[in-house]
Amino acid sequence: MPSRCLNKVMLIGNLTRDPELRYTPAGMAVVSFGLATNRVWITKQGEKKEDAQFHRIVAWNKLAELCSQLLAKGRRIYVEGRIQYREITDAANMRKQVSEIVIEDMIILDNKGAPMQSTSHTNPDETNVTEESMDLNNGAIEDIVIPDDIGGGEEVPIEETK
Repeated sequence: MPSRCLNKVMLIGNLTRDPELRYTPAGMAVVSFGLATNRVWITKQGEKKEDAQFHRIVAWNKLAELCSQLLAKGRRIYVEGRIQYREITDAANMRKQVSEIVIEDMIILDNKGAPMQSTSHTNPDETNVTEESMDLNNGAIEDIVIPDDIGGGEEVPIEETK
C-alpha cells in the first residue's frame, strides 16, 4: 500500500485497555486506547532482558467507530500512523506535553472476539473493512507489544478501492 506520510510509525502490540469512543461537538468520532510493545534481547553476558513501551493510540472518524466495535483489552493488533505531540493542561492546572500515535490503518492479528464481519463504507479514500483488516483516515496508538512471532490468526490483505 502506498504511504501518504514520510514519517510512518508501524507497531504491533496488545491493547492495555478497552477503546474509549467520544464525539467532537461537530460530530466527528474519536477513539483512544493504550498499546503495549515489548522488546526482548540477550546481553553479551547471556542474560535475557525485556523492555515494555506504552503508547497512546488515537483514531478518527470511521476507523474510530470500528476500533470501538472490534477491539478490546488484550487484543493483538498492527497499527500504522504518525506521531503527534500536543500540550494539555492536567487537573492540577499543570501544562504537559503528550505524545500519541494517530493511526490511519489497523489490522487485528488475533482471532479473539466476534466472528468476522464485513463492513464497507462510501468514502473513496477508505477501503473495505473486515474484523481482520482495517484501513481508515486517522487514529492513535497508546500501548504496543512487539512479539517475536506474530502468529495467532490469518492476516487478511487490504484491498484498494480507488
